[in-house]
Amino acid sequence: MRGISSLEQGAMARAAEAPMLAQTETWAGVNSGSRNLAGLATIAGLLADAFAILPGTLRLVDPGRVEAVASDGRLTELSHGQHLHIAVRPDAPIQILLTGHMDTVFPADHAFQTLRWIDPLTLNGPGVADMKGGLAVMLAALNALEIAPEARNLGYEVIVNSDEEVGSPSSAPLLRRAAAGKRAAFTYEPALPDGTLAGARAGSGNFAIVVTGKSAHAGRNPQDGRNALLAAADLALRLKAGSGIGLSCNPARIEGGSPNNVVPDHAILHVNFRPQTPANEIAARQLLDDEIGRVARDHEVKIHLHGNFGRPPKPMDAKAESLFSLVRQCGEDMGLAIGWRDTGGVCDGNNIAACGVPVVDTMGVRGGNIHSDSEYLIVDSLGERAQLSALALLRIAQGRFS
Repeated sequence: MRGISSLEQGAMARAAEAPMLAQTETWAGVNSGSRNLAGLATIAGLLADAFAILPGTLRLVDPGRVEAVASDGRLTELSHGQHLHIAVRPDAPIQILLTGHMDTVFPADHAFQTLRWIDPLTLNGPGVADMKGGLAVMLAALNALEIAPEARNLGYEVIVNSDEEVGSPSSAPLLRRAAAGKRAAFTYEPALPDGTLAGARAGSGNFAIVVTGKSAHAGRNPQDGRNALLAAADLALRLKAGSGIGLSCNPARIEGGSPNNVVPDHAILHVNFRPQTPANEIAARQLLDDEIGRVARDHEVKIHLHGNFGRPPKPMDAKAESLFSLVRQCGEDMGLAIGWRDTGGVCDGNNIAACGVPVVDTMGVRGGNIHSDSEYLIVDSLGERAQLSALALLRIAQGRFS
């Protein structure tokens, strides 16, 4: 390993020796779907016990209040799990943020609940890559950092939230507060199987559009009705037609309707936008306002928009390129080729970058087929990525990133 000091080698060795595989297997054995509050409470306790080896203060933070549109159009409150928060050396001259999530996309009643070995180097299981393996990597790297004298120069906050897979609605304020004033951030989403990292990311906005019409008999006096379902369908087509390069739109589903002999007076259109730039996000907001107004006028219905762009676009700016360069150099010194490419996927890295903090958000394990029952972890990447993180953290503590 060229260019790596004996001190750095010691920290890397300590990172690689951590019980990451056993931790990943234990944590992945607990169902922690985003809506499984009991499972989230269990995994939060396990993570709190494991991360307690770090210095500083550790606490479980109650989720923020989140409202959603129910199928009848009423606003209801959604419950979320607690979030893990750790603060270490808040008075150190260099401050960074590390984030991960404890939730998965697999609910408590999902068929995908168990682990199996595909081969001696590949583990299949719910959340093994996204991101319980990544949490083990984060913990190993931070624990390894603590043996270095330079650790005193580096303070950090850790947030492991319980709602990332549903857009982090109840943890977004916590993330914003933690990101304030940080020099850099690492998020432990999985890298691609070949180790490629995510660069620029598109943003994401989720909306529930409630349409209220007027019911009438479908045979006797349909002209007196105002068809909410038809208006919602028309709006879906208009929004899709108004999107394009740099702004994808996915009308996902329409709820509502009525018996066949009744003009439906209620419908909810659920739609997702993926703007690639802040300008695209502004265009999407304008598209929503314009087409909602036109459909309300043309169909003589009332329309209420609920939702927001919970994930701002994450461009690859100069600060981000500088942090990527640090990680890439660490990889080169380890004999790893570290590349990156833009992606349409979103994560908490979007929100952190929106706070003006450079972030590399795929510092986790190498793996693939996430969000499916074919999800897998390349087991050798546990030690590899823990060493990469430990080296990068140590060099930030040494003042080699600004």
